[in-house]
Order: sequence, then structure tokens, then C-alpha cells
Amino acid sequence: MDISNIIKYKDLFYMISWREIKVKYKQSFMGILWALFMPIIIISAGILVKYSMSKVAGTQFSYKEIASVSIKAIPWSFFVSSIRFSTNSLTSNFSLVTKIKFPKIIFPLSSVFSQLIDFVIAASFMVIFLLILGYGFSAKSLFAIVLLAILIVYTIALSILLSAANLFFRDVKYIVEVVLTFAIFFTPVFYEVKLFGAWDKLLLLNPISPILECLNGCLVMDQFLYMEWVAYSAVFSFLLLLSSIKIFNKVEPMFAEYI
Repeated sequence: MDISNIIKYKDLFYMISWREIKVKYKQSFMGILWALFMPIIIISAGILVKYSMSKVAGTQFSYKEIASVSIKAIPWSFFVSSIRFSTNSLTSNFSLVTKIKFPKIIFPLSSVFSQLIDFVIAASFMVIFLLILGYGFSAKSLFAIVLLAILIVYTIALSILLSAANLFFRDVKYIVEVVLTFAIFFTPVFYEVKLFGAWDKLLLLNPISPILECLNGCLVMDQFLYMEWVAYSAVFSFLLLLSSIKIFNKVEPMFAEYI
């Protein structure tokens, strides 16, 4: 991905991103509240799971559990929505892909950017919610910016790769839907990695797991968690981004033939 080339077509990038945002909310009864709908569903499910676990374990359910689920649910919602929309970003814009010459990588990037707008809206409400619950923010909270940057890099990398793969193999989108449906059970959104004892390292191999756990640590528990695994996520995400860009650029000349 030539950054200068992307900058050259920045107006097209903004136009496509804005179009995706408008299409999402056009003739929508809930309007901008859709940005909160999926996170609220995930948070509600997470609270139910944590409440049930506390009853089984005989422990007290606290506001901390609600905060923990909220902190993890919103980034997870951003990731899932970005992957879902970006996977179809090339095939759903086949006329532009085949007829106009510009960097086609703009499509998956614009899909992630449009979901990032929803993330900012939902995160703003989450901050207000945490303040209502009585949580303050310390210096450690600033590390959340680094963690979210890693998550965005990982999301972009996977989006670029899957969008190209789906153009050549149309069943990729169905595989992605199935994986995303069940991935939440293998990602510490409703639970903490420490509950699995010796199996925790297996869960932490998922690059998103250390990010979510450390976000919970920084914003709720006021401590850094799994920092060596956060470093692993950062390196993995960066290498995946480089690899995805290289693969995308290599197959891009064949897009018009296969679409």
C-alpha cells in the first residue's frame, strides 16, 4: 500500500466512507442509536453470563463485572462489524472495481473507517457510563490508546486480506460469518483469561485476547495485564498488515477478471 497513493485519492476515500455511513442510517428508525445497538446486546449477554457464573460460584455480583464486560464489548463489536462489512467491500462495489482506476484497498479501509465512527460514538457513551458507576481514569488509562491502535491495525490487516480472498472465493464471507458468530466464545469478552488456569496461553494466542484483557486492566483494575502478550499482539498485527498489503497488491491486477 503506497501511502502517497492513498493520500492522492483521499477525497474518494472520504466519499466512499461517508456513503457507507449514510447507507447504514438511511431510512433507519433508530438512526445513530444503531451504533449502540450491537454493543448493548453484547453487554447484556455478558452481564447475564457473569451473573450466572457468580451465582454458580457463590460469589457476589458487582458493578465491576458490568464495567469489565462494557470495556471489552465495544472494541469487540467494532472488530466484528469491521470484518463483516470489509469482507464484502470489494464484491459489493464490483462496478467501481472494474471500471475506475484507483487503489482498490480503499474499499476495505473505508469499511473499517465507517465502523470506527460507530466505535467512537459507543465509546463516548461507555466513558459516561463508567463515570456514572464511579470509575475514575488514572495515568494507566492512557495506555488504552496504544491498545486500541493495535486493535485497529489488526482489524485493518485482516480486513484487507479477507476482502481480497472473498473476491476470489465467494464462500469466504460465509466462513467469516460462522467464525465471527462463535469467536466470542474463544475470546475473553464475557470472562477473564485467568479462569482457565494453565489453558490461558492458548486463549492468549488470539491477538485480540491480550488487548481486551489489558484494556480491562487499565480502565477498570488500574493495572497492566499480560504486557508480554500485548507485545505479541502488536508484532503479530504489524506483520499481518505488511503481509496483507503485499498479497493485496499482488492480486489486485486480477480483480477485474475474477469479480
